[in-house]
Amino acid sequence: MDQFENNDDARESGVIRVGSPQEAPLANHSRPRSMEGVIGASESIVDVYSMVDRVADTQCTVLVTGESGTGKELVARAVHNTSPRASHPFVAVNCGAIPEALLESELFGHIRGAFTGAVANKIGRIGAAQGGTLFLDEVGELPLSLQVKLLRLLQSYEYSPVGETKTIKADIRIVAATNVDLEEAVAAGKFREDLYYRLNVIHLQLPPLRERKEDLALLIDWFIEKTSSRIGRSGELSNAAFDAMMTWNWPGNVRELENTIERALLLCRDGIIEARDLPAKICGQAGNDRAAAANLPDGGVDLRNAVDAFENNLIRQALERTGWNKNQAARLLGLNRTTLVEMLKRKRMGGIKAA
Repeated sequence: MDQFENNDDARESGVIRVGSPQEAPLANHSRPRSMEGVIGASESIVDVYSMVDRVADTQCTVLVTGESGTGKELVARAVHNTSPRASHPFVAVNCGAIPEALLESELFGHIRGAFTGAVANKIGRIGAAQGGTLFLDEVGELPLSLQVKLLRLLQSYEYSPVGETKTIKADIRIVAATNVDLEEAVAAGKFREDLYYRLNVIHLQLPPLRERKEDLALLIDWFIEKTSSRIGRSGELSNAAFDAMMTWNWPGNVRELENTIERALLLCRDGIIEARDLPAKICGQAGNDRAAAANLPDGGVDLRNAVDAFENNLIRQALERTGWNKNQAARLLGLNRTTLVEMLKRKRMGGIKAA
């Protein structure tokens, strides 16, 4: 993270102020037009939005996959906002949050008298999305009975509300998202193979935050600014808090990071976020902390040198274990390859072979 390597004055003061998101370089990339308002400069996230740029003007169905909290709806909205449909509705449906008995009516609508309680016609989410984009979130949770109806919609772009015999033309684009491995779901008989192939025309795989650590500082700064304006409390990160957040692997991804920043701003004193203001699992106070225990010598220790030596040792072990293959070593360390390469350059670790 080049923008921090020369920030010695800030480090010496005990507080580090990460750079503004607008200052982030996009190393060797021009910023995709679909990335407007998106925080990040890592190669992996830029590649995703570059693909969005390439397909946004088409009618093709897009499948967005990734772990929970990686920003799948943000990508879906980027597809919509960069397309000719941007002036029309973007309608989102969480397929896992609506009871199965209500989901068909919610999606396709119904006519009056179609079932008990249907006292008036309802257009449904597909009808509401006419001219725009229908975003099917958690599509992997869609019941098999409705997967057949969705398949028909994707094949003919026609549908019938519940209780109706006539068909309606659907002028919509479909973007679907899931954190489920749909290929495994197909193999297990939980998801139709034909529907999977209909959805998987363009596949966008979102990287987890642990694989794009070079974006973490930009995201931290953005969430501090955003949350400060919302809750009326500002703050800056101490060195210790920043280092702890850089070390954590963020299993909850960007959503976990945002919640952590809000918590820290609410708990911090004098506008400085210390490590103690972070959840115990992040700052290493938890009883099941995975970090190796160390005893403090009687004469004290140079903490920065000790941490640097510990980090260097793990990096060298990972490289030796993988035959000096940076891709594989980065995976062992929970890093993106570009992050590892930058660390090797910064640390000036010799004897590193190309991989």
